[in-house]
Amino acid sequence: MSTVLAFVRRDVSMALSYRTSFALQLLGIVLTIAVFYFLSQFLETQVAGSLDVPGGDYFAFILIGLAFTRYMTLSMTTFSSSIREGQVMGTLEIMLLSPTRLSKILLSSSIWAYVFTSIQIVVFILLGVAVFGMSLSNANYATGVVVLILSIASFAAIGIISASIIVVLKKGDPIAWAITGVSTLLAGVYFPIYILPDWLERLSWLLPLRYTLDGMRGALLEGQSLQDCWVQLAGLSAFAAILLPLAFVCFRYAVRRARVEGTLVHY
Repeated sequence: MSTVLAFVRRDVSMALSYRTSFALQLLGIVLTIAVFYFLSQFLETQVAGSLDVPGGDYFAFILIGLAFTRYMTLSMTTFSSSIREGQVMGTLEIMLLSPTRLSKILLSSSIWAYVFTSIQIVVFILLGVAVFGMSLSNANYATGVVVLILSIASFAAIGIISASIIVVLKKGDPIAWAITGVSTLLAGVYFPIYILPDWLERLSWLLPLRYTLDGMRGALLEGQSLQDCWVQLAGLSAFAAILLPLAFVCFRYAVRRARVEGTLVHY
């Protein structure tokens, strides 16, 4: 636990040294919510009746999509960013030569990023409810928490695989941007999946983000229970169970190869 706290203290102190960034990120959240609120108002005036989305509210639909996609985007970047930062600052080799387990180094270096992103998402939801009138009166928060935990595990596994590629190739890897782009298109971030062609809709079942957004929208907008969300929970559990062990195997192999080649601190 002392090792974990040391990583968190380091990351918090670095974040606080850029205070202007906090204000700019908050402003960015407000502007993003406002843009999609007025877009939803426009769509609702052009479509007779409620839009065919969970809860019948496009603003709530897209707000949850934007908010929880942030966890995927974070996972795609936080581990590789930590590796690159360690290479640039010359601390990566020292950390990896310490008695601290490799898995603990990886996970500890990402804790603050997940905490800060969670704060941003809470701000997203609170602004949506308090300022723009989004309703969460039917929300099942227990189901939402379970979906979120499994989602973070699935996304983190992909992020660690991405970081492994950074260790080996020393450059940006194609996995992060490819998965992020495909997920944004196919997982229903901005529009319901049912409008996609059948073959693309079937392909979307291979993306963890689809299960996350379906589960979170069902839990927060329709009050679905764990039993109601069993498909999403089963899918995310399978992704986490398969990808997490694979991710740590990949990272250990990448570090071992970099040590043998003497390129661990190269970037």
